[in-house]
Amino acid sequence: MFKTRTTAIAALLLQVAVSQSGQAQRPALPTPLVVTLQPQQTYQTIHSFGASDCWSAQFVGTKYSLANREQIADWLFSLDTDAAGNPKGIGLSMWRFNIGAGSTEQGDSSGIRSPWRRSECFQRPDGTYDWSKQAGQQWFVEAAHRRKVPYLLGFTNSPPVQFTANGKAYASGKLGDYNVNRQRLGEYTRFLADVVQYFDRKGWPMHYLSPFNEPQWDWGIKKGETMATQEGTPATNADMAELTRSLSHELSARNLTTQLVLGEAGQLNYLSQGGTNRSKTGQDNVIDALFTPGSPDYIGNLPHVERLVSGHSYFTTSPIRLLRSTRQQLGDKLKLAGVGFWQSEYCVLGDNDGEINGGGRDLGMKTALYVAKVVHTDLTLANAASWQWWLALSANNYKDGLIYLEKNGKMGENEQNQSGGDALASKTLWALGNFARFVRPGMVRIGTQSNQSDTLITSPLVSAYRSIDGHQVILVVVNPGGDTLLQVEGVPFRPKSMDIYETSATENLKKRTASGRQLPIRAQSITTMVFSSQKP
Repeated sequence: MFKTRTTAIAALLLQVAVSQSGQAQRPALPTPLVVTLQPQQTYQTIHSFGASDCWSAQFVGTKYSLANREQIADWLFSLDTDAAGNPKGIGLSMWRFNIGAGSTEQGDSSGIRSPWRRSECFQRPDGTYDWSKQAGQQWFVEAAHRRKVPYLLGFTNSPPVQFTANGKAYASGKLGDYNVNRQRLGEYTRFLADVVQYFDRKGWPMHYLSPFNEPQWDWGIKKGETMATQEGTPATNADMAELTRSLSHELSARNLTTQLVLGEAGQLNYLSQGGTNRSKTGQDNVIDALFTPGSPDYIGNLPHVERLVSGHSYFTTSPIRLLRSTRQQLGDKLKLAGVGFWQSEYCVLGDNDGEINGGGRDLGMKTALYVAKVVHTDLTLANAASWQWWLALSANNYKDGLIYLEKNGKMGENEQNQSGGDALASKTLWALGNFARFVRPGMVRIGTQSNQSDTLITSPLVSAYRSIDGHQVILVVVNPGGDTLLQVEGVPFRPKSMDIYETSATENLKKRTASGRQLPIRAQSITTMVFSSQKP
């Protein structure tokens, strides 16, 4: 059973009625938001929008009903529409596959508390392989491939337990203490290449490999606890460089095309700033360390390394001054270094300076609007070419999912929810779709000017994108305030069609058409406008 949690469709706000005598029958309307497109002012080329399969996909992909799985896959990946032209899904263009470390096979002796936070490993401790492992996750890779998702990325939280220093998939709890057996680093490298080769042979190419995750955290057992929370290990910039050199050589030797993406920094400032609380352990200033010639950790000349850094937007989204300054500083540093940027993981985490708390599931617009603001600023201030969410599927009473799982109305990472249940689509899913479904790989972000100041608080947030062939312009408006009217100037062609897709309290990417100069924008909504010079 699956639910979308929407109410009945509401009538279009701000309709203008004119009597036969020409007398206006409308209430006073606000001063329009006038947006002028600047198509000659170009910024980053968009690569993708994505989400990860951690960790629920391992259960959902094998134990939930086929109807449920296909519905979930449609919500995440589909580019199809219904008879009225409404999107069936958000059309993610990247899927993140967690390459597990084998804590599931260790059971409770893994030292990781919850089975939901453990993962299987393709390689047995004796070095042989069982490619039937991670079956639930593989189901979603195949489902994404069927729906023509362009990119697959494999990422690790920890090396397989047979290659770690302590035989566990969690670390010592000491900053910078990379949990790997140095004598087996070559075997770990070959394992990762074997995984890439397996997916290639299945016909599901693993285009990217990200072999580190949030290396700035200690990933040990927390004070007062007896078990760890999940797989993970810290690493230094030198550790990242060492494994990357080995991996690039191995991929070249096998004639594989997979590219390596580095960083996955726990906070964005660790990418661009030195002198942080991770300086002494060699875990900050990642851009300079990895991409400055002459640095002992330089890997920018390796054939399988993408010239970009990835990082996570946690802990830098509130208050507004930090949201803005962190991304502006990162954007400036990236431009100076000639390096690209992927925002590769985010959900609402922590108390965010009182603006919104990560605790408590929210299927509604409050979280959706907050997330849309983060997406907007990552794209427009840090020039992110890719924007990726954390848990595609969550059973938690937390703001960490796009789709939520429950059984008989009960949430939780428990045994009951492993074996089947309901899937609930959140407004955050559809809000991300206002970007992901329409801002496609290869599109270029273009400049905009507005008659309203961008306060990042109540004013509408506007970004625009141009297709590769120039026949389409996409405008995304995040409106946290009241009802307004939008007037768009500077479209670089005479549109033959203009479609509008709205996510609001009552709509999920609802398609509507409009004519006239001023377009109604609903209060507390995310709206995407698609201007086309050729009829679809």
